[in-house]
Amino acid sequence: MTLLLHERDDRGVVTLTLNRPEAFNALSEAMLTALGDALGALAEDETVRAVVLGATGKAFCAGHDLKEMRAEPSLEYYERLFARCTAMMLSIQRLPVPVIARVQGLATAAGCQLVAMCDLAVASEDARFAVSGVNVGLFCATPGVALSRNVPRKAAFEMLVTGDFVSAEQAWELGLVNRVVPADALDDEVETVIARIVAKPRVAIAMGKALFYRQIDVDIESAYADAGATMACNMMDPSALEGVQAFIDKRPPVWPGVSGAAVRSPG
Repeated sequence: MTLLLHERDDRGVVTLTLNRPEAFNALSEAMLTALGDALGALAEDETVRAVVLGATGKAFCAGHDLKEMRAEPSLEYYERLFARCTAMMLSIQRLPVPVIARVQGLATAAGCQLVAMCDLAVASEDARFAVSGVNVGLFCATPGVALSRNVPRKAAFEMLVTGDFVSAEQAWELGLVNRVVPADALDDEVETVIARIVAKPRVAIAMGKALFYRQIDVDIESAYADAGATMACNMMDPSALEGVQAFIDKRPPVWPGVSGAAVRSPG
């Protein structure tokens, strides 16, 4: 069985699907390798416009493969495993295009971390989320890094120390996911988000995503300095120059790299 399914449409939208449903799509070493390799290749492909991360079966992802972890109880192994997982998670944030989590079921521990590391997340109404390692005596330290950067501090800590599940609606209220829809509308809602992204110039999205994550963890003066320099560079790009001129001319912009003679930006 192929652990990670790849699909790509003619717009450059790539869908990566975790395909280990019998194990609730747990992040085995092989799955970490498959995800890391796929994300690394996409980072080098300038024709990619967006990435959707989904899963088959009842669970989005149940986190690390505990059976695999228990089979090799050594500090060196665990340090190497968590470093490897961290590198894969960070590659999502460093990818120059938006990554959208399509969450159709349970997302626990490192699976919840995976959702939190994606730039956007759309969940079905029956999805549930937890950082539940504490229930087996293992505090979800690395998932907590991502979780605490998505939801309010006290909410994140409560999830981490109780291991309790939150519903999709609660996850939306906390800011862990962007949208919650009925299960049969999940794909349509993901497509709605994608369509708005691919209608924009890739270079603006790429520069903006990189700046967005850089500025979050620095002081406000440094953030503004970086943001101003980024906007100035962005403004020199032909897409931005064309977009501004089109606004002045009161016409749809004709952006390089976006299919169609003229693409009207939806807002």
